[in-house]
Amino acid sequence: MAKRLIPCLNRVLVEKIIPPSKTNAGILLPEKTAKLNSGKVVAVGPGIHDRDGKLIPAGVKEGDTVLLPEYGGSEVKLGDKEFHLYRDEDILGTLHD
Repeated sequence: MAKRLIPCLNRVLVEKIIPPSKTNAGILLPEKTAKLNSGKVVAVGPGIHDRDGKLIPAGVKEGDTVLLPEYGGSEVKLGDKEFHLYRDEDILGTLHD
């Protein structure tokens, strides 16, 4: 369903990663555990044009895990899933293993 939405310009469609509420052993984790505000990039717009008309592509690609700001972005519901649209420059960085 998310593949039908192609972001415009330098927008990035992100599905937020929800941290687990309990461990593999079944221990419930408290709600106030330090969570990282991250998400997975689902779709990326083509980019934005500079003053000379050259296309500047987005700095992330589909499948990247990114660090998101605490506030911002536009919430989008597609079917039963919830996504967020961010500008490319609003994304704080990419996360690697």
